[in-house]
Amino acid sequence: MEHLAYPNESAEYRTARNRLLDAEMALRRQIEEVAALRRALPPGGVVEQDYGFERIGVHQRPEQVKLSELFEDKPSLILYSFMYGAERDKPCPGCTHMLDSLDGAARHASQRVPFWIVAKSPIARLVAWARERGWDHLRFLSTAGNSYDADYFGDTSRVSAGMRAERGYEDGKDWDEPVFNVFRKDGDTIRHFWGSELVYAPEEPGQHHRAGDLVDPLWGLFDMIPEGRGDFSPKLTY
Repeated sequence: MEHLAYPNESAEYRTARNRLLDAEMALRRQIEEVAALRRALPPGGVVEQDYGFERIGVHQRPEQVKLSELFEDKPSLILYSFMYGAERDKPCPGCTHMLDSLDGAARHASQRVPFWIVAKSPIARLVAWARERGWDHLRFLSTAGNSYDADYFGDTSRVSAGMRAERGYEDGKDWDEPVFNVFRKDGDTIRHFWGSELVYAPEEPGQHHRAGDLVDPLWGLFDMIPEGRGDFSPKLTY
């Protein structure tokens, strides 16, 4: 296979770089294979209730909206559970840095699939944070008062006892988690299609769960450089 040659590179560098290129192509194939497996999942569980959420309406006033209405005229729907419950003084910096990037992607994503950010804070609080952050394209829903986050593992309250023991979760202590959930609508029936369960899977040594990395450009940028990700932790301000 013909390959590039950068100015003044050594033969040792090119040999190592070609090995890496082979690995990068293999990873590209594996990413597509995993995406194909995801698309081929059999029908998921029927959603038993048409959850009611609160959003800001066209007249800039809070209004109720049902899960079934969020699909608009599309067959699929993505909800992301944002770690900004009412108990938090500030939102999660990790979620926030990713949403900084997804705000730009949201205007494009909405052409194919409705994408909403959900959290347990009151809707006015979520919108105020979005304005402070300069998010113009992300859309927010409040899950305060419904069981969506518990049912679809946007928090840890319904994680099984066995998993709690495996992961070392303390009894009586629960928190929100950064989970993506995809739903599919067929006529009047809504089914769960996929959730980012990697959030709850055992982590590799020295890593976080990395469940949202494929939609998070920050980590991709750091993976390009010799320093790697290091111990960098996103902050709300620098």
